[in-house]
Amino acid sequence: MKQTISLAIIMMLAISGVFAKDNKAGANKPVTAKGTNISVTYEQPSKNGRVIFGKPEDNPVMAYGKVWDVPAAQITFTKDCLVGGNKRQLKAGTYSVFIRPAQGEWIFIFNSQPKLTNAADLEKNKDKTILQTWGLTKKLDNVVEAFTITPQKDGLLVEWDQSSVLFPVEFVGK
Repeated sequence: MKQTISLAIIMMLAISGVFAKDNKAGANKPVTAKGTNISVTYEQPSKNGRVIFGKPEDNPVMAYGKVWDVPAAQITFTKDCLVGGNKRQLKAGTYSVFIRPAQGEWIFIFNSQPKLTNAADLEKNKDKTILQTWGLTKKLDNVVEAFTITPQKDGLLVEWDQSSVLFPVEFVGK
């Protein structure tokens, strides 16, 4: 009887370990969103009841005025383009991308080092920052649980919590 109970406990622990490992891996699995001449790869954190946007003293995930590490974000443009609200020119290529949220607009930072993963790496490689530009935010009526980037015909739609930004992208040339 003791052997049966011990075996059952061992099996339950083994099974729960497998499920925990799978859930953890699923949370960090990169997502790739593709559109015409654009591809974005990023990890997709969820709100999970957390405060996403706010003042730094409120300890949100994305503090206003602070650079946020878009998880494992890389963006590839296959054609030269004009990006952001001020239509800054960006050459075809692959870049790391970071966001500095603010009320009303988000600043998007593109760096020529595509494998940067955090704000400290960005700071060390700030000489490789190609440009900073912006996109206007819109408040949504409903909550978007998972951070999402979706290519659109006129840019990238970035949504999380009750915020939405259509980041303009206009491809130029042939």
